Amino acid sequence: MSNDSNPSGNRRIKRMDNVLIVVDDLEAVKTFFLELGLVLEGETTVEGPMVGQLIGLKDVRATLAMLRTPDGQGIELDKFHTPEPVRFGPVDAPVNTMGIRRVMFAVENIDAVVTHILAHGAELIGEMNYENAYRLAYIRGPEGIIVGLAEQLG
Repeated sequence: MSNDSNPSGNRRIKRMDNVLIVVDDLEAVKTFFLELGLVLEGETTVEGPMVGQLIGLKDVRATLAMLRTPDGQGIELDKFHTPEPVRFGPVDAPVNTMGIRRVMFAVENIDAVVTHILAHGAELIGEMNYENAYRLAYIRGPEGIIVGLAEQLG
């Protein structure tokens, strides 16, 4: 038995590649993330039985856009054409709603980022200083998507 603290041995996770967000208005949400500073890696439409088999749905047709942060972390946006997407809960669900509620990005000059994204239609949920280590802001974008911004102080 190895002293390795990872019980999966050589089957280690290398990195997180992306987080999927299913959206209705792909263009609005894509623009929101582009305005935050992500870069569009690509956009395509996927369909067919192999896609359906992978994700456990039938008759799948979806348009997806892959966006990346400067260091390579990904946000995948999917607009399902078929089958119809299912909305679970209100668009403006509060942060304590069960499930994935927000994505957080480290930023420089949080004031400039907040000002810029608010000018492009986002809503400020709140801001605070966390001890003397971080300035934080939560914003709500299209379709109720919550994004956290964190600027390290000092």
